[in-house]
Amino acid sequence: MENEWAIDSNGSDVLIKSRHSLIGYMPGNKNNFKGHVAIQNDQVEDASIEFSLNVNDKESSSIQKNKDPKFTDLFEEDETPLIQFKSTSFQKINKNINFLKGFLTIKNITKVVELDTEFIGFNNYNGVQKASFEITGNINRKDFGLNYNMLSPNGGHPIGRDIKLIANLEFSH
Repeated sequence: MENEWAIDSNGSDVLIKSRHSLIGYMPGNKNNFKGHVAIQNDQVEDASIEFSLNVNDKESSSIQKNKDPKFTDLFEEDETPLIQFKSTSFQKINKNINFLKGFLTIKNITKVVELDTEFIGFNNYNGVQKASFEITGNINRKDFGLNYNMLSPNGGHPIGRDIKLIANLEFSH
């Protein structure tokens, strides 16, 4: 039996990080998450995901250790600080390996990306059935005009070319 599950923004978040000291954590309660998954026989059969993140949101901005660069340093103050993703297709390989393809927009530059999607499993929280997923992918920051590449003030490494996007998404039934 196929069931549609809706995304739970309060239980969802996105982590954006690079190899060298660049971390941005954006919880779902301040950002816009939309989507659903179709689950049949305890396996994901289809998914549609959409999210919009405001990187300048003061309550969800990155934790800065020492004087290392932050994710928000890649954006000019007067630029559109939104990161948006809208899926266009879902490909099921097996129970745990799936691919989500869609449009990723950063700094008004839109590219097609393919993200790995792992079904973590089910849980029950206060009587509400939940399904959890982790969506990951590496993105070349220069493809989106994220060109900041200074050494950190304490002599650290420059920001890596690839940025890893990790979305922890929770769906309710």
